[in-house]
Amino acid sequence: MSSGRFYFIPTPIGNRDDITVRALRVLAAVDRIACEDTRHSSPLLQHHGIQKPLIALHEHNEIRRIPELLEMVRGGESIAVITDAGMPGISDPGYRLVQACIVGDIEYEILPGPSAILNALIGSGFPCHAFVFGGFLPVKKGKRGQILQQALNSGFTCLFFESPHRLTSTLAILESLQPQARVCVARELTKKFETYHRDSAAALHSHFQAHPPKGEIVLLVQGNAMQIES
Repeated sequence: MSSGRFYFIPTPIGNRDDITVRALRVLAAVDRIACEDTRHSSPLLQHHGIQKPLIALHEHNEIRRIPELLEMVRGGESIAVITDAGMPGISDPGYRLVQACIVGDIEYEILPGPSAILNALIGSGFPCHAFVFGGFLPVKKGKRGQILQQALNSGFTCLFFESPHRLTSTLAILESLQPQARVCVARELTKKFETYHRDSAAALHSHFQAHPPKGEIVLLVQGNAMQIES
């Protein structure tokens, strides 16, 4: 294990066994682990028999905590960075720390691993030769509608994270924009109740009105150009 560097390590998005051998080896060898939520990460680490000092690194303390972590690494420590699920930096803490490493000329490695985006993309059956990830959809309906219209007008499969509490509202917006748009709702990926719902915006809106969704959701919208070509 090289000293004086960060390791950005993806963690399972659901099933705790979806973690690479390399990730486990690095987690077992580093001096400490920076977690988005130590209470969330502890059960995963315990499941794999890893006991290391943990330090919280999340959106509310990231700016203050990064200089502390940089000094630890400059002092020779190796630190793994993990989030609650998936790849650090993708709608999770991590981006600012990578930027700080680049500016400070501090070594870091990015390990490959689980990603809800790629699982949803492949599992949807939508075209995957070109796609766009739009992060979390805006809370305000007007802005959400603008983003969804752009997705419909695009030549790509567009993916978004969406709250189960807003999904029905979002599908209503899609139905108002284009009732027959091809949409997929990928829910609880890699978990016991994983589901993929593929249909028109209108049909999915009707379905989820009758069956309120729960769990973590990736929403996929197939752009109009792709629908013409496919």
